[in-house]
Amino acid sequence: MFDHVIFNMIVLIGVNIFKCKSFLKVASENIRTVRQLRVFRKKWEESKKEDGTKWHFLEHKGPLFAPAYEPLPDTVKFRYDGKVVKLSQDSEEVAGFYARMLDHDYTTKSTFNNNFFGDWRKVMTHEETKLIKDLSKCDFKEMQAYFQSLSEKNKNRTKEEKAALKAKNEEIQKEYGFCIIDGHKEKIGNFRIEPPGLFRGRGEHPKMGMLKRRVMPEDVLINCSKDSKIPKPPAGHKWKEVRHDNTVTWLASWTENVQSQAKYVMLNPSSKLKGEKDWQKYETARHLHKSIDKIRDTYRADWKAKEMRVRQRAVALYFIDRLALRAGNEKDDDQADTVGCCSLRVEHIELHKEKDGKEYVVVFDFLGKDSIRYYNEVPVEKRVFKNLEIFMEHKKGSDDLFDRLNTQTLNEHLKDLMPGLTAKVFRTYNASITLQKQLEELTDPDASIPEKILAYNRANRAVAILCNHQRAVPKGHSKSMEALKEKIQTKRDQVDEAEADYRDATKAAKRGSVKEKLACDKKKKALERLKEQLKKLELQETDRDENKTIALGTSKLNYLDPRISVSWCKKHGVPIEKIYNKTQRDKFRWAIDMAGPDYVF
Repeated sequence: MFDHVIFNMIVLIGVNIFKCKSFLKVASENIRTVRQLRVFRKKWEESKKEDGTKWHFLEHKGPLFAPAYEPLPDTVKFRYDGKVVKLSQDSEEVAGFYARMLDHDYTTKSTFNNNFFGDWRKVMTHEETKLIKDLSKCDFKEMQAYFQSLSEKNKNRTKEEKAALKAKNEEIQKEYGFCIIDGHKEKIGNFRIEPPGLFRGRGEHPKMGMLKRRVMPEDVLINCSKDSKIPKPPAGHKWKEVRHDNTVTWLASWTENVQSQAKYVMLNPSSKLKGEKDWQKYETARHLHKSIDKIRDTYRADWKAKEMRVRQRAVALYFIDRLALRAGNEKDDDQADTVGCCSLRVEHIELHKEKDGKEYVVVFDFLGKDSIRYYNEVPVEKRVFKNLEIFMEHKKGSDDLFDRLNTQTLNEHLKDLMPGLTAKVFRTYNASITLQKQLEELTDPDASIPEKILAYNRANRAVAILCNHQRAVPKGHSKSMEALKEKIQTKRDQVDEAEADYRDATKAAKRGSVKEKLACDKKKKALERLKEQLKKLELQETDRDENKTIALGTSKLNYLDPRISVSWCKKHGVPIEKIYNKTQRDKFRWAIDMAGPDYVF
């Protein structure tokens, strides 16, 4: 089919040679279309299966398990109430997890300490539980010092040691890091199973400090085709189950014990299946662009509906659209108290008819995904404000704001509005359209590459703020900023010195000596080069400071159509590697191949 289309396109080029005066323009457009068709064919030549089948043949080696625990040397002591205590191996391993974190803020939190101590006691021997009853009497300092010395030793490996380690990892990658799927060799994303440790969580997670136990082969489901070589479990073990489910793309799965969440070994983001899924996601968001005006008209009309459930759904949809809020899902009581739009409670919003000179302001204050605080003061339309007043009547702070709405009914409604529409599609659409508009506004075509990169990061930052992708200021931020300021000051001193040299050289050149004129030109070029370097450092300082509390990576990887960024790079002469690192370029190879400088979301 694709060969036939390409042939027709080539014929069309030939016709245009004779019929079109603007041959060069038409030919280039046709060639570009042919190239895009070839790219599309290269990535997705296997047609999409309508029955949900993702593959016909899948073969792999299974996951790589964490190495067995190595007991501490006898010279490293653990003390309880001042006395040396020889711990059992399981107890010592868990104690080591805590010892590694003694300098971390987590070990100052009572929830973390209580959860750790409770889980630690579960792996202790009967004799150890009788003795060790108070965490404050435990002395982990020698263990901590030992782990710190190991860390330093690893940092100071010799060149030969680093080469040997690299070679070992490459061999592991060759064995476990690839699979065969429908005749193609594809890279696996995360073939290593996470080692045991202590759960951290984000924010004030109620389960912080709990023990993430070691995953064993008996916990793992393997997925492969019936006619493949079934992965062999480690000696003396067996798999929990071997499946042959070709409607899913995971290779192995298990359930982690802290939050009872399913974990998967998946294909690398650069794989064909992953690329196709990404492409489809952004195409769905682009399709929403064609329907968004009609959908907005619909939910605005529903603000006046007679049924309260319809009004609540319409207001919630307004917030999901305008503020990029997540829909929110029900969760167990022992999970962090995080909410989305549908699960907002009365206590999470305040209504102000006037605030800071603005009318009809809604103040949101709640914990969103990963316990990240969402605080926003938003002027809304009068009808939305009045509906919220009605929704809050005769309710306590702990009552649901949208008591006649849940994520299931909302998602069913969204599918009626547009096939494939979800709250996340709204989020993807609004993130991508925001990036495109911001890039159009902020990019100066005549600016330098560093200035354009700053403009890109500012556009990306606008999206991250919209999506509430926040982070704590990195621990090393102040130190790195001080080092950068020192570099800037050093460069300024060099510029001052070069300016003085150039002034002197200019005076000398006026006397007419050829040699002095050449020297003057050389000084001028050196000064211009130093000024450019200084400007680059100053832009870097601005960018780094503006980014200190914003996580740009989340939106860039998950919510922004990469074709927007690729197109912007090609249009403005910015190297793609300045925007996407190697891993990201692999993930978005399909977009890099397909998007031209004129792509519009």
